[in-house]
Amino acid sequence: MTVEYSVEICRELEEKFRGACLHRPMRIRRYDAGAELVYDVRGLEPANTGRVHLVVEKFVGGGFAGQVYRVKVLAIEAENGPIAGLEVGGVYAMKILIPPSSFSRLFRNVLYWIGFQGPFQLQVNPTAARSGALWQKFIRRGAKIRFGDEKAVVDIYATFVDGKLGSCGELSEWVDGRTWQLEVDNWLDLLKRWRRGRHVDAERLGSPEYRSKREFMGKLVGLLHDMGGYEFARQYEWSTCKSQPNCLKRRDTENNSSAGLVAVDFKAGLALLPFLPMSPGDFKLIAKGLMRGSLVQFDRGDINKLQRFVDSHSDEFADMGRMLEELKAADGVYRDSVPDITQNHIRLLYSRKLWSTMLDSAVTGWKVKNLIDEEHERKLRSNNFLTILYLLMGGFPFLGTILRRAWGRIDWRNHYRRILTEQGYLWRSIQARIAEKVIVWHRAGRVSPERALRLQEQLWRFLCHIPVSILPAGLHRFLTDWAFFKDKLHYIFVRPIKLYFSAKLREQWLRDMVTEGKSKHILTNQDAKTILGQLNERYVQRYLISLVVHLLTLPITQIVSGIHILIWNMIHPEATPVERAAMSLAIAAIYQVIPISPGSLARGLWAVGIAIYDRSFKDYNIAVFLSFFKYIGYLAFPIQMAQHYPALARFMAAHWATEAVHIVPVFGERGALLEHWVFRLFYNWPLTIRRRMRRRAELRAQMKPRYWHVGLCAVAAAGISGLVNFAYFRNLGQLPSLRDIWWLAVIVPLICGVAVTLGCSGAALWKRIVAAAVCGVIVGVLYAAVSAMLGYDGWIAAGEVLTGCMWRVFVFAALSTIGAIITELKLPDPDLK
Repeated sequence: MTVEYSVEICRELEEKFRGACLHRPMRIRRYDAGAELVYDVRGLEPANTGRVHLVVEKFVGGGFAGQVYRVKVLAIEAENGPIAGLEVGGVYAMKILIPPSSFSRLFRNVLYWIGFQGPFQLQVNPTAARSGALWQKFIRRGAKIRFGDEKAVVDIYATFVDGKLGSCGELSEWVDGRTWQLEVDNWLDLLKRWRRGRHVDAERLGSPEYRSKREFMGKLVGLLHDMGGYEFARQYEWSTCKSQPNCLKRRDTENNSSAGLVAVDFKAGLALLPFLPMSPGDFKLIAKGLMRGSLVQFDRGDINKLQRFVDSHSDEFADMGRMLEELKAADGVYRDSVPDITQNHIRLLYSRKLWSTMLDSAVTGWKVKNLIDEEHERKLRSNNFLTILYLLMGGFPFLGTILRRAWGRIDWRNHYRRILTEQGYLWRSIQARIAEKVIVWHRAGRVSPERALRLQEQLWRFLCHIPVSILPAGLHRFLTDWAFFKDKLHYIFVRPIKLYFSAKLREQWLRDMVTEGKSKHILTNQDAKTILGQLNERYVQRYLISLVVHLLTLPITQIVSGIHILIWNMIHPEATPVERAAMSLAIAAIYQVIPISPGSLARGLWAVGIAIYDRSFKDYNIAVFLSFFKYIGYLAFPIQMAQHYPALARFMAAHWATEAVHIVPVFGERGALLEHWVFRLFYNWPLTIRRRMRRRAELRAQMKPRYWHVGLCAVAAAGISGLVNFAYFRNLGQLPSLRDIWWLAVIVPLICGVAVTLGCSGAALWKRIVAAAVCGVIVGVLYAAVSAMLGYDGWIAAGEVLTGCMWRVFVFAALSTIGAIITELKLPDPDLK
């Protein structure tokens, strides 16, 4: 998620670094909007070179694979002819293959080193970056064959090396696109059949964008396999659950749900290790890789299979012969640049060419990462002994980097020398390093603009932030910024109360959400206009008040669990610290997983109360039921609004559900499958159930209700429970408690609920649920009576019988009701039989 920060503050801190007059260059993590850059680039076809002047318009985002910008070309200085695709004034996507986050970079590099025993080649090896770019060119031409249009794959124009960030990069087509819209669909059962390849009614089948993207990505994976790009296909495997954002829809095709899809990312970020699957689809990919002989997967392609594909479509690839030869050469160098024992294995024992390529590529990587200057690059290339010594020097943690810099670059050497010999230089170095770190913190939202400047000027303030800098950015700022702390507490506790009492604030709250929804593309302009036109309607205000109440109840469960933990610790003073910690965690965890929590109970009671106050169960029938359940209860009123305000309901469900999903690392990315799955679960699935129930109610209205079987079910259940009690009493001499036969206490009433609702024939839904609850009550009473009779010999007190009866009645009635509800939810669609 993009964090708002001040570019001016970052530039002011950069000036403070330059004002320190250090000999070393400034460490740069990423660029800000407005930064002007100059690169020596090399085109792909033809492979012309030149110098390109760019200005950064926007930082789009960053992940394990690198960081992406939208840039504009200011000038081009071509050396030997124009660079195809690039023109002055054009807007392009620039991807630099180094993550902006230190953790992401470390994690990515560690996985890559485990798999290939070398540095991340796409970052440090221009030949590897070029190999990937050439592969993308061939995939784009293949898309023309498979999809009828090259635009199905984003075009790529040039590669370059960024000397400041120390990484390779590429310039490609800028796609004005979006991920997907969260589509309302009350025929999810049909969508499920469609996913399984079964015949469905096309007129009823919904979710056209979802289906189009799934089909497109499936065809693209097939194309990549046909061309030999097996490991490139991992970027578009649907089952990984995180590949969907790699496929965008062009905005100029909004009127056609199946048009305008384009694959935009072919650069993997993480190596896939056989013992470390990181998504559901990785298990399948690992198995297929092993069958191909690929133990570690990243971006290896089968050049021979690509050659066969090109030969079989020679007319389409007639102008790409030179590129194919360059790809073969580049791929060979790329694969030989790291030990990669899973592929090179015994070649490492005898191949001089392999070792020569590895050492040469290592020198290239050090130059790209700015560890050595041009003079030392020449020395290392001409002396393998020095190269190996420099390589081994990097094996020393922390000290290795210092030694490498001191050896390989005169500016760093002078920097270290001045620290030791020049008075005041060490202090200036510390202040400059603080400025670099504070820039990173400010961009991440850890410190405000004003606090950023104070941190740079006052060492003690900066040192106080170091211990909490390992925490998430929001928590870091919450603990160190008093103004931010107060704002957050006000937002959590005071703002909901004000929203409850002020219609004007509620209206502005919704307007702000609509504006945010439009910016995030989960709301169309037409829907936004419709929603804003309904603001003053009575039930919209009612629903907004209910949403505010839901916000007010957010901390209830946490408060109750905290009190519970406190009470337990007070009544168990003998517990050890380990026992206290374990029990506290257990209590907190239980409150998070139980289906009905104190907070959800409060929300449910509110929904019941407002329905009684308005004397309208019909207008709150969904919310009254869903509000009692934890997590899903937050969407109770958005789902309820679907009946009268579908546009508003769709937006509210999308807003709340997807915002909750986005806290999940990797899989919670906007546009990923988890976002769509949660939207379907919390919005489309209740609509599907409601449609099915309405249709079922129409069919049942033609039949007579039946209730005589309720008693039979109760007697049968009580008889089974009595037999089990009799067996226990005969063998053990005592009656079992509910804990002893918990499995029976769960299964029997659930089956009763199922049997009752299935046998009620034409009864209405609410009457079926009441009948199931009554059946559970009768079973509880009969079970308690049988238990009392079996155990009566004077030792069973009347109080114990009554207590046991009450517990059985409560548990059996609840479970029987749940059984009936689950059955009604799981009954097949009457229109699809």
